[in-house]
Formats: sequence, C-alpha cells, structure tokens
Amino acid sequence: MITARISAEDDFEGWRNQCRGLMRLGAPPADVVWQVGEQRTDLFASPEANIEAAPIGVPEGFAELARSVICHSDPERFALLYQLLIDLKARRRHMGDKADPLIRKLEMMAKNVRRDIHKMRAFLRFRRVEEAEGEEHFVAWFEPEHHIVRTNAAFFVRRFAGMKWSILTPQLSIHWDRKKLLEASATSKTDAPTEDTIEEQWKTYYSSIFNPARLKVNAMLKEMPKKYWHNMPETALVTELIQSARNREVAMIEKDIVPSVADTLATLHAKANRCRRCPLNGPATQLVYGEGPADARLMFVGEQPGDQEDRAGRPFVGPAGQLLDAILAEAGVDRTQAYMTNAVKHFKFRPEGKRRIHERPNVGEINHCRWWLKREIELVKPNLIVALGATAARSLTGRSLAVTSNRGQLFESLEGTPVLVTIHPSYLLRLPDAETSERERALFVADLQNARKRVYQ
Repeated sequence: MITARISAEDDFEGWRNQCRGLMRLGAPPADVVWQVGEQRTDLFASPEANIEAAPIGVPEGFAELARSVICHSDPERFALLYQLLIDLKARRRHMGDKADPLIRKLEMMAKNVRRDIHKMRAFLRFRRVEEAEGEEHFVAWFEPEHHIVRTNAAFFVRRFAGMKWSILTPQLSIHWDRKKLLEASATSKTDAPTEDTIEEQWKTYYSSIFNPARLKVNAMLKEMPKKYWHNMPETALVTELIQSARNREVAMIEKDIVPSVADTLATLHAKANRCRRCPLNGPATQLVYGEGPADARLMFVGEQPGDQEDRAGRPFVGPAGQLLDAILAEAGVDRTQAYMTNAVKHFKFRPEGKRRIHERPNVGEINHCRWWLKREIELVKPNLIVALGATAARSLTGRSLAVTSNRGQLFESLEGTPVLVTIHPSYLLRLPDAETSERERALFVADLQNARKRVYQ
C-alpha cells in the first residue's frame, strides 16, 4: 500500500502533485491510501509517496471537474478522481461519456459543490461588531456542507473589499482587513454575534416590502432550506408575515401605496411621497425623486439630494448639479435626454446654526430607499447607468466599491443593467488645488464621454 498525503481537504494542487508521482510509479488505484493532513486512515499503510514528476496531459474538462470535486465532503473523492484519471489515460473511459457511472457520480458531486458555493454567497449574512475607537468589523457565521470556504474567499474579498470582515465556519475561519486575507482555525457559532442594529433595520425593511402574492413557499424552501434560516434575520419574520398577509395587504390597498406593474414614473413618485420607511422623511423638506424621459437610454444615479435640491424638490440643481451640467455639456451628453436620480431620496443633514451640513447616508438608509430606485430602473429600462460616487455604486450593485480604483469600469446592477462607476461631481468641489481639480475634471469628462459612446454610438 502507498500513502498519498495532501495538506488540506480542498488541496487540489497537492492532490494533482501526488497523482503525478503515483502515475510515475505505476501505482494502481487499489494500492493507494489517501490521507489529509495528520489524520491516519490506515495503520498498516506503507511510507508516503513523495515523488516529483513532470505534468501529465489530461482530457479537456477533467481539471475543471477535479477542482470542484476536491471540495466535496465525500472522503472517497481523491480515490475516485485518481481512478478516473488512470482510466482516461488508458482510454478505458472518455470524458464525453455522460452515461458512465463514475463520471456521472463525479459530475453530481461537482454540482453539489457549486450549489453549496452559491448558497454561501446567497445566504451568508454579516453582523456589525463595534471595535476600539468606533471601527466597524462585520462577522458572519456559515455552515457549509462541503469544503468551499477557501474557494469562496475571493468572491467575498471582491464584493466587500472596503469592509473589514470575518467569516466563521466549523471548518476554518477567514478574515479580511481591507489589505490581506488571513486564515485561522475552525470556530463555533457561539463566537459569532447574534444580531446588530443594521439587522433590525433590515427586518423593518423586509417587513415593509414583503409581498405575499409573490411568495411561493414551496419554491422558497427548495432554494433556501430551513437549515440556512438561522443565518438570515428576515426568515424569522416569514411565518408571522404569511399569517398576517391578508390584513397587511388590505391595509396597504387602503393607503394606496401598493406597488403595481402598471405604475408610471408619475404614480410611483406620488406613492414615494407617502413613504415612511425610514426617519429621513421627518427633517427633510420634501422627497426628491428622479426626473427625465421615461424611455431614457442613459441614467445617472447620485448619492442623495443636497440642501438646494431638498428645497427645490429636483435632483442636481445645487452647486454639484450645476458643475455636472457643465461637464455633461463638455462630454457631449444632453441632460434633458437622460434620467437623473439619487440612491437616497431625502436629504440627510445635521444643523449647524442656520446651516444644514450634509451627512452621508448609512447602509440601512440606502437599503430603505433601494426599492424605489429599483422601480425607477425597471420603468425607465436604461441601456447604461452611471453611478456617481460610492453610495450610488453600492446601492446599484450591492457591493462596496472604491471609486478611485474602479472608476470607468463596468459592473452589473442588481437588476442586470450595466453600471459605469465614476466620481460624484461634489468631489471636484472639494479638491484643494487647481492642478488636481483640472486633472480630475478631465478624467470625469472622459468617463462621461465613455458612457455617451456606449449608449449612443
């Protein structure tokens, strides 16, 4: 017997290197005992194989299949893949033979791994933890079925690059400090926070948008089994909301704020005026909704109304809006042909004497207003959306994107519409010197010219 040792449960490179050595030895699959880390699987196994060998050619599709299967929790996966590799090299099997029992089994294992990866991305929820000096640290708990944590790490780094976070699992823990990814040992659910203030805001938002007419319970249970419910704050409300669905529906109809597929921008604006989902409507003078053609091919989304927008009831009419008008003209974009709106519809500020000082909306406030922006996008159906600043980019994509490193790049909105990220015009007003301002203005013009070309040429 030959012991083939790999360092971790998901160590594809280690498994591949062992296969190269085993094939050089001519070791049959039945004579190989696969071992992960320090765990011994056979007390009578012979010394380990540790033979350097040159790469071997494999049929198309095998490497991709193996990378997925290696992440499966079945302890036989290493032996099954090695058996398939030996048979493929001997031409006893062919990757294209979908009726082959071994290939079918391995492809089903790969499918289960991909499904587990998707569920981690869909059902993992971060909770905020306050650290020293008010720094925010977001922590999530997840229980994967397979060994997918390292495989999924890059996704969460890309999506939450500007956020300090940790993902705790029974297998291992990963930590992102905004610069590098660190790995730690397994942990327990008791180490993860149970709730935070954002979660309460999310529950309030979810309750307000819950639509029983569109809820298909059987489909929901199929896609989101109850084992994942404890990770998601909104699921604790589902049973209660279903039971009270009829009363809530009647109340909404009576208030005439039920969203409708027959909405126009005008009726949607009227309903939004009655929105009380977040406290920003109290201090603000009025809601500032979007404006522009209902069939605009280009949409601009900013952060929130400013002081002058709040008083006028129109988006982009203050100093930043006037600067935007000038730069749009310079870039050859006709503002009257574009739809202009904001991620948050009410002005958030703190009073200082007679002045009202702009304050950035938080995640909860962005989420509260997200539904209204979603309906604007669905009604206008633009070919391209320009995200003016980080708040707009987050609202549109659901991701924390650093504008400086992502400006001019294309992403996808939660509705599937292309999103071009660039600065907010107010950024230019805050620059300290003329040289920097001129350089940044030229880059902004170039971004808007790029948007115009993508839409109109």
